Amino acid sequence: MFNKLAEFEVRFEEVESLLSDPEVLANQPEFRRLSKEHSSLAELVAAFREYKKLLAGLEDNRELLKEPDLEMREMAQAEILELETRRATLESEIKLLLLPKDPNDDKSVVLEIRAGTGGDESALFAGDLFRMYSRFAELNRWKVEMISSSESEKGGYKEVVALIEGTGVFARLKYESGTHRVQRVPETEAQGRIHTSACTVAVLPEAEDVEIDINPADLKIDVYRSSGAGGQHVNTTDSAVRITHLPTGTVVACQEERSQIKNRATAMKVLKSRILDTLVREQDAKMAADRKSQVGSGDRSERIRTYNFPQGRMTDHRIGLTLYRLDAIMAGDIAEIADALRAFYQMEALQAQSEVN
Repeated sequence: MFNKLAEFEVRFEEVESLLSDPEVLANQPEFRRLSKEHSSLAELVAAFREYKKLLAGLEDNRELLKEPDLEMREMAQAEILELETRRATLESEIKLLLLPKDPNDDKSVVLEIRAGTGGDESALFAGDLFRMYSRFAELNRWKVEMISSSESEKGGYKEVVALIEGTGVFARLKYESGTHRVQRVPETEAQGRIHTSACTVAVLPEAEDVEIDINPADLKIDVYRSSGAGGQHVNTTDSAVRITHLPTGTVVACQEERSQIKNRATAMKVLKSRILDTLVREQDAKMAADRKSQVGSGDRSERIRTYNFPQGRMTDHRIGLTLYRLDAIMAGDIAEIADALRAFYQMEALQAQSEVN
């Protein structure tokens, strides 16, 4: 591991030098690429440098144990204990930093929420989930842009699709994909009985143009008049766009913008993200054929979480996390859940790596 870290440090110094080169500064694509590499190496190299200083400190203190002065030896021994504790922690941190990075972690995402079993109550819960994620995005200073929605008669959404833009959005939200179950007493329930309903959530990394090359001949594009709230303009122009990718049967619609051109561009963005997601899942399935885990794949058929309103409880079934502060969670305070999921799957990845090694 030490040799590998030393190689990363050498490369980090090379990149740092290149970033000050006038030729590189004049070449913006190359400058951006190197800046990204520099950023990805910075934390690992900082940890490695601290680790080297720590080893040097351990060596110095071990030499002091040979001194005749008893007080000096006791001080050295106490410092060795502190350094060994920090060493163990730092080694764990470095192992995590050495794990292969998910190339999608820094990307924005397409968030899709669909009502499932439970009728009107499920649609209401879909609205609650969308507000939860929107509030979490606001707390992280991310931008939320509605792409399409189908509202329920009694409130909430049968389906809602939105783009959440920002740095590291996918890394924070990728484990939200799956079936979310809610247990509560509907407002229309006269006898106070608890009902159970569910919604599915999909978090797709936003596809870049260079990643997905779609043949225009494979697309069927329809335009139609938007429906729903929006004033007179909504029903007087064919601004809504529906795109069908014929080879996969993937259909995307967008009607939130008044401009057909903007709706078309947004629909293409979502279409590419869905196709990329399908390709990634197929690749993951092949890689996981020998190993059961493929944890964190966000299988949407899996019930991942239960929100129990009478008890004020949220339980994530994948990691056995239970929190009794549902009001705060529904208000967007889901950072603790996101961090716990990330830590759990990082440990799973470390275990898988150790088994391979």
